[in-house]
Amino acid sequence: MPDFKQLFVNNRNWADRIEKEQPGFFRQLSEQQAPEYLWIGCSDSRVPANEIVGLLPGELFVHRNVANLVLHSDMNCLSVLQYAIDILKVKHILVVGHYGCGGVKAAMTKQRVGFVDNWLRNVKDVYSMHRDELDQVADDSERLNRLIELNVMEQVRNLCHTSFVQEAWERGQPLTIHGWVYSLRNGRVKDLRVSHSCADKIDDIYTLDLADCHISEK
Repeated sequence: MPDFKQLFVNNRNWADRIEKEQPGFFRQLSEQQAPEYLWIGCSDSRVPANEIVGLLPGELFVHRNVANLVLHSDMNCLSVLQYAIDILKVKHILVVGHYGCGGVKAAMTKQRVGFVDNWLRNVKDVYSMHRDELDQVADDSERLNRLIELNVMEQVRNLCHTSFVQEAWERGQPLTIHGWVYSLRNGRVKDLRVSHSCADKIDDIYTLDLADCHISEK
């Protein structure tokens, strides 16, 4: 474990290296923020968002929480989402889980962790929704991996159900929601192929009648 002061040394070395490779980078970065991507990922320290996709600071807007959940009661996540869509005009939102996720594992194995158990109940809900499929998987690690994938898929759906996303689509703003899973073993991301660029495939009960909403505001 490096001494705490080493972090400042690391910071200076990193800043000097970036400035040498790209003179004026930090001056330009301080003047604007125009990322095309919002990353919603897990808080796990082994999953560094920018590095995984090879983007520099300023190119990726990031929100992270335990087990990469998108909850309609989470004001933090919703605030990030609204700012990313309405102000930054991001074009892609990436929900990125990772194999070996400790939060998903704790939820699946009924492991008691503490206060976070209340948060992870949402992952248990995902398991319950897909119980028929998951209970057919005999191997524990394979079942965990599949739950991690299904959890990402459900968070993609949750995003599509938000008013912010649907309003962006309704006004013709380019916006695509993606679901990925990152592998700690090889550093690669897997596209789960659940991308959405419009509300056409959303369950009708979640689709907002935005035309009526606009009329009522006049």
